[in-house]
Amino acid sequence: MNKILQTMSGSFAGQVIDLLPVNLRARVHGQGLCLDRGLSKKFVLKLAQTKEELEGCFRLLHDEYVEAGFTQPDPSGLRVTLHHALPTTSVLMCCYESTVVGTVSLIRENKLGFPMQHAFDLGEVFKMGGNVAEVSGLAISKQYRAHKKRILMPMLKFLYEYAEYRFDTRHLVIVTHPRDMGFYECLLCFKRLSPHRVKHYDFVNGAPAVGAHLDLVQAKETFYQKYGNLSADKNLYHYFTAASLPNCQFPHRRFHTTTDPVMTPGLIDYFFRQRTKLFSGLASREIQLLHTLYDLPEYKQYLPLLPAIVQREKEPDSTHRRFPVRCPAWLRISDPKVGHSVALTVYECSETIFCAHCEYPLQVGAQGEAEVDLGEHEHCTLPVEILRRGKHSDRVIMLRVLDNTGEQGRMWLKFVRAINHAATGADLEDATRFCDDVSPLAPEQSLS
Repeated sequence: MNKILQTMSGSFAGQVIDLLPVNLRARVHGQGLCLDRGLSKKFVLKLAQTKEELEGCFRLLHDEYVEAGFTQPDPSGLRVTLHHALPTTSVLMCCYESTVVGTVSLIRENKLGFPMQHAFDLGEVFKMGGNVAEVSGLAISKQYRAHKKRILMPMLKFLYEYAEYRFDTRHLVIVTHPRDMGFYECLLCFKRLSPHRVKHYDFVNGAPAVGAHLDLVQAKETFYQKYGNLSADKNLYHYFTAASLPNCQFPHRRFHTTTDPVMTPGLIDYFFRQRTKLFSGLASREIQLLHTLYDLPEYKQYLPLLPAIVQREKEPDSTHRRFPVRCPAWLRISDPKVGHSVALTVYECSETIFCAHCEYPLQVGAQGEAEVDLGEHEHCTLPVEILRRGKHSDRVIMLRVLDNTGEQGRMWLKFVRAINHAATGADLEDATRFCDDVSPLAPEQSLS
């Protein structure tokens, strides 16, 4: 029986698995699952950052998708999408020595929307609150298919940790072929999205597709109930939440930022103008978005020209752009009735405004001092006022910086302006060079 199930799982007959009872589907996809933590040191899981690493990922994705019928061959030999150009997209990779053998992309919520939103409704996911990210472009080299599960599970663990602890993500959404849905649904506890199945999904050459969602907060309890009492080689709860995998190499960050932009002007030019012609067919709105995201002189020569009508319009003031972060903070209210500090997590900031999650509801209009942990050995203390609570939660607050002068204020401005002007995460290592003239600015006029 076990051999029959294994054969079904890996063949054309696997499409039938979707019709089986849940317990039998789980048995099929659980066959052969072995959480081997003794992965060779020659395998490394990391963020793709260099031209060679990114090209290896895009080539692998192209070759595997062409073979699976998910895309037509491209003259470049690469599969690159506009979402890969965004600073809020991270390409993760598994390499064996210097060869890319696995890749997966994590796309953060952005003004382009998610690729899957053309076919699937994410409204219910957004209502739950918390950051959303789409898992996209998963591919494993055919040369390593004999070791697929040995590579796949470490890749998923790396993705899980990166998404939750580095990308500040609560919800993962994914689109997959129906024959693979059982793996995500039965083993990884994803829940199907509406519609439950799309017959022709354009993003993968018209193949059928199923969308699914995983709440990473709820997943811990679900994993514990399902796997908590199993042996170590089957215990996905311990594997995802507690086990250490030395093969995982997370990018260094000077500050508590939540994205890892890697697209330098040279990489933008190479992947989107030289190796592919992706920039040549963009819509006006997409071009405008690129110019907004890469509002630095060194990028302009490599971006598509803005339409004439847009060039004539007055450019929006970018002085108070807000940036995603994940900074621990403590708020001391200037009220004798509140005799202790309130823990905060700052998730978005500008020069004069920041938004935070708080451990319990706080009064609008209250003033005090916020001590914010900015990164490695860097913090500042600022006088603040609570402007308002969140629309959907009274444990979300917006605070205004009352005074950004003095040494503490300069430290805050240095932090925000460095994030604003740094093209890549590596640029933040020398943040001071962006802040030669750190002078305070007027408060924001709009709180929208």
